[in-house]
Order: sequence, then structure tokens, then C-alpha cells
Amino acid sequence: MTSLSRRSLITGAAALPLATPALASGRITWSMATSWGENAPGPGVSAARIATTITQMSGGRLTVKVYPAGTLVPAFGVFDAVADQTCQLGHTASVFNSGKIRAAALFTSAPFGMKPIEHNAWLAGDGAALWRALYAPFDILPFAASNTGPSLGVWTREPVRKADDLKGLKMRIAGLGGELFRRLGVTPVSVPPGEIGVSLKSGVIDAAEFASAVADEALGLYRSAQYCQIPAFHEPNGVAEALVGARVWEALDSELRAIVKAAFAAEHHLSLAESLRDGTAAMARMRDEEGTEFRAWPDGIVDEAAALAPDVLASVAEQGEALDGRIVDSYRTALAAMRGA
Repeated sequence: MTSLSRRSLITGAAALPLATPALASGRITWSMATSWGENAPGPGVSAARIATTITQMSGGRLTVKVYPAGTLVPAFGVFDAVADQTCQLGHTASVFNSGKIRAAALFTSAPFGMKPIEHNAWLAGDGAALWRALYAPFDILPFAASNTGPSLGVWTREPVRKADDLKGLKMRIAGLGGELFRRLGVTPVSVPPGEIGVSLKSGVIDAAEFASAVADEALGLYRSAQYCQIPAFHEPNGVAEALVGARVWEALDSELRAIVKAAFAAEHHLSLAESLRDGTAAMARMRDEEGTEFRAWPDGIVDEAAALAPDVLASVAEQGEALDGRIVDSYRTALAAMRGA
């Protein structure tokens, strides 16, 4: 697909694009649209902290103003908003882009795929360059900019006792995990993070997954679904991306570019450490105080899912473009090398 045809996939994100960042006495202000609620534990905290870090490290030369989901653009409109120059910076997850960019999901996670440290190692190899190439037609530069770690599990209003209980289940799930569960009989449904709880409670969906124990607890998913099926084999990693408009990036001097990159990298590592540190306590609170039942998947489901996962990954290369295939090949090769396969 050409640059122009890739761009034609973007649906308008907002009505009033910001042609250039605000300037005053040599100072720059960036708007950051996010897919998260304001200071939402996990990625929402990361977005706010990135903004503070950039502003402080630059001595106010570059100030970042955060716009949580729904205040500037919808939760799923962040990629388009950066591409259309509605904002200069976005904080979202690549998995939300996979409907129009097949291989994008791999830069968040893949079923039975890379864990956080493995994913970092891939990006330190050729992964980051492939990611930039994937987004280049949209004039966007992507960076890893927080990580909630492995997802907690799948929340259900009724316990899953056998494989047939998945048939027809309406589940909020995105990306390649959604495709995997579709092959297990589930009906994947797209729901923004901030609407998952109310969608579960109202019966719009029967099940849902989001992110780490800390993030799921903050969304109150335990209030709408008593059962949590574990482990989350569909999403062993939880990378969020920072998206920077290529034109505004080029307009920065080398010092500001270094500050922005350092802020992203620092948050990526700090957020993962916090998620792992706080996850056990969050699970204990939901179990002991809220009555959540953490249940292992019934016999056979994990094995069946593991058998299906390679074909799900292959479908990205088969149905995508040449670059999608290169990304899949790189992902597979790196994972096999790291695991000695």
C-alpha cells in the first residue's frame, strides 16, 4: 500500500487541527491526547508523568498539556489525531491501531508471545526500526512509553467451566488476542477502556480483559464480573506507545529531542516495575475484600489456544503487506533466539 493509500485509511479525528505547536518567547507547548482516563492507574499515570518529566527537564522550554480520553479526541482516536496534526503527541496502545495496520498489534503484544524484557530486547534490535517504518506513511514516530506488564486475565460474569462456555461469549478484547479468542468461539467486541465496567454491568458484553491487576482494579471490573480467568495467555505484555508528529519532532533541537526520548524510556521502565510491584496486592484486595474468584482455565482451553497462536500470528503476514510480513518474521526470529528454540 502506498503512503497515500495508507493515509486514506485514517478517519477524521477532530475538527480543529493544530497546524503548529504554540510558541511564546522561544517556548513550545504540545498537546498530548491519550486513550486513558485522567491519572488512571497504569497508562493514565504514565501519560501524566511523561508530561511532567518533559516539562521539568526542559525547564519549561517544552510544556506538555495532557488531554485524557474524550476531552480532545475519543479514546480510539489518538493515532488519527497525531496523524492529522490535531495534537503533537499521543499516548495510546498500538493494539488499538491493528484494525487498519495489521502488524501494529505486535508492538503491544501477541498471544503466547514476548514478555516485557523480551519485547524490550526486540525493540533494541530491529524492532524499533520496523515500528518506525510501519508508521512512517502517517508522519508519526512511535516510542515505547509505558508498560503494564502481562494482562491479569479475562473477567466473566459467569464462570468458564468448559470450552463450550466460550462459544458466543461477547468479550471486550482487542488485537491478536481478540483474533485468538474468536477462533475459540468468542465474539470480540471493541470497547474503550473507560467504558468496560459499565458495558459489563449492563450486559452489552459478557466478558472483558484490559491490562494489569492494578489497572483492572482501578476500572472496577470486579464490581461487574465476579470471576477472573487466569492466566492471560492472550496478552503476555502491555506496552503503551507515545506517538510524536514527525514534523514537530523535526522542529525540535537536539537537546529537546534527547529530553523527550529520555522521558519516554524512563517511564517505560518505571511503569513496568510499579505494575509488578503492586499487582499481587491488588489481586489480594479484589479476592479478599471484593469476593473476586480467580479461576484457572478449564482443561484443554490453554492447550487449544497455544495450538492456534502460530496461525494467528501468520495471518498478520498473510493478510497484510510486505512490511507486515517482515515484522512478523523479525518477531518470530527474535523470540526463538531469546528462548533458545
